[in-house]
Amino acid sequence: MIELTEGQELTLTAVDGTPLTTVQMAVGWDHAPTAGFIGSGAAPIDLDASAVQFAGGQLFDLAFFNHLATRDGSVTHLGDNITGKGEGDDEVITVDLIKVYAKVDSILFLVSSYQGHSLEFIRNAYCRLVDDHGTELARFTLTLGVRETGLVMATLVRDGSAWKLRAIGSGIALKTPTDSVEALLPFV
Repeated sequence: MIELTEGQELTLTAVDGTPLTTVQMAVGWDHAPTAGFIGSGAAPIDLDASAVQFAGGQLFDLAFFNHLATRDGSVTHLGDNITGKGEGDDEVITVDLIKVYAKVDSILFLVSSYQGHSLEFIRNAYCRLVDDHGTELARFTLTLGVRETGLVMATLVRDGSAWKLRAIGSGIALKTPTDSVEALLPFV
């Protein structure tokens, strides 16, 4: 497993050097117990993981809580966790890299607060990439509070017949991935 920092890249290959065919992007977070008005113990913040496909700098398709799979079935969101409670991954998105439409050149992964809460109240946020055997390949951990309502965690970028993971970790002002496609373009 490799702990990535902002801007680092990782080529998605197996130990023998062959390109990976299936990966899962898992995200997790904890709700800060003092979130809400003067530490009132407000209800947990509902974060949503999303995967947004781009082809030539144009939105191609997406998978998120309200649209669980891309049209080609290559990207599938495995379900919405509305609390962030519990250990381990809170939301998981599976990507079948072989099925990704040939014109798609990047897949952006983000987390956002549908209710518009600042991510300042989120602790222990991470994004991790897991292969089809459950082996964690890379992890990107958010270490600073984010004032915006969203966070662009990472992107998968097509590199010939293979893919690379690029860690991003930038805050972004949106509640759903369709709020502002233009705001996502600098990360593609």
